[in-house]
Amino acid sequence: MITADPLLTIALERGLCTGNDALAGEALARAVAAEFGMPHVSLVGRQIPDDVLAALPRSFVQEHNVVPYAREGRMLRVALADPIAVDVIDGLGCLVGGEIQLALASAGDIADTIARCYGREDDDLGKLLDDESSAAGAVAALAPAGTGAEEGRVSDRDAPLIRLVQSIIAEAIRRRASDIHLEPLARRFRVRYRIDGVLLEVDGPPKRLQLAIISRLKIMANISIAEKRVPQDGRIQVTVHGRTLDLRVSSLPTAHGESIVMRILDQEGLKLGMPELGFLPDDQQEFERLIASPDGIMLVTGPTGSGKTTTLYASLHHLNQADRKIITVEEPVEYQLAGINQVPVNASIGLTFATALRAMLRQAPNIVMVGEIRDRETAEIAINASLTGHMVFSTLHTNDAPSAVTRLIDLGAKPFLVAASLRAAMAQRLVRRNCPQCRKAYTPAVRELHALGLTPARLAAAAFAHGVGCAACHGTGYQGRMGIFEIFLVHDGIRSMIYDNVTAVRLRGQARRDGMRTMREDGIRKVLAGLTTIEEVVSVTVGDAL
Repeated sequence: MITADPLLTIALERGLCTGNDALAGEALARAVAAEFGMPHVSLVGRQIPDDVLAALPRSFVQEHNVVPYAREGRMLRVALADPIAVDVIDGLGCLVGGEIQLALASAGDIADTIARCYGREDDDLGKLLDDESSAAGAVAALAPAGTGAEEGRVSDRDAPLIRLVQSIIAEAIRRRASDIHLEPLARRFRVRYRIDGVLLEVDGPPKRLQLAIISRLKIMANISIAEKRVPQDGRIQVTVHGRTLDLRVSSLPTAHGESIVMRILDQEGLKLGMPELGFLPDDQQEFERLIASPDGIMLVTGPTGSGKTTTLYASLHHLNQADRKIITVEEPVEYQLAGINQVPVNASIGLTFATALRAMLRQAPNIVMVGEIRDRETAEIAINASLTGHMVFSTLHTNDAPSAVTRLIDLGAKPFLVAASLRAAMAQRLVRRNCPQCRKAYTPAVRELHALGLTPARLAAAAFAHGVGCAACHGTGYQGRMGIFEIFLVHDGIRSMIYDNVTAVRLRGQARRDGMRTMREDGIRKVLAGLTTIEEVVSVTVGDAL
């Protein structure tokens, strides 16, 4: 039932019209239309084309008691119940983006038309849900987290569009996607899932439903549907089969409409142990020793999407004990961790990484995590914090681990302070795991072996494997991802070189002589163990010298 309290309804409730309610409402609508100099329209029995209905999202139509009823060229004719609803009229202008002609209709007439016309999409949308029967359980379970049973239930009238949006999200979760991309193109509305780091296009809805779907997602993410000219960010929390997932939503204006990207954040991923991250036993032991240090800086480096944040969160989960106070400062807070104080950066009010970090130190934490060190002030405060008895975790964007030193110095940190505070830097990349359901042993081609520079001695104990493709991995041969790592330890010899401000090349050369394994070498170990493939390791370590 649409609830509205427009000017016409108030007049009826106050007894300004008598007799049959529908007739009285129609009579008053005509009178008010004449008073405001607006055309009056009757919607009873009017057949409205689908492309006209799709011009406004159902959510906006239902909430504000308006309905599009005709189009002439670029002009859209819209009926509304309250001629002085300025916010609604402004919102229409932002949503349509073209010329609008407003007409007055009674609230009851508009409500009946919305129920009659928008409910008609059910059959068409049903055809779009190719796998609706198999996904029915997931879709039924998909509702905003924290809602009650009645609030999370989809009514018959709302079901078509809501079911379609939920189906897109549920299918992404079923396929273990990390991101959902909804991209308006010139002639179609493309939907793609990023699965194990690779984008996969799936069947998308019709172009005519683009605006309605985007508006529905923006409402779920609590961002403005009226604003389409600037990027916006929001968050959706859903519960699927008892699992709580956060969807970080980003909207970006493009030439053909707003592009929506939803990053799926699974809280369960934070509870992974070190082996699940991809550590082999010796690296795991070394990493756990480093993060257990009472003070100093531990840096995780790599490009965007290399799993740095997941590694840091898993480290914090490993260290999260009742006798330790942990504070993080992030932009944005991607995962909410129980027992940890998390501070979101808000530059618009002056809450930057540096100001938040400075304030955090007055809270007497044992462990501090800074989402990213990106300027001199943040670097200096993080270094000072580590030198005054705090363990500091952070990330940097560098290609390898030794380059973290020169990056800090480039930001303005003094070499002797970097030498004194840095305990280690770890670079990482993500490679896809062989699917455990269809993994089979195989013999690589000679050119593949040459690509990794494998010696006959190492080949003797190799257990090469690859996935051949199955239903579990959707024919890709891969299921899930793991890290390959390069751990750069700062000991006295390296510390002396940092103090002398030597180049990253010399630091890397010394670290290699001290026994540091490169990411490619760590990847080779995992190839030989049958965990991943040669192609995966080579593709993410192109610039890695053996």
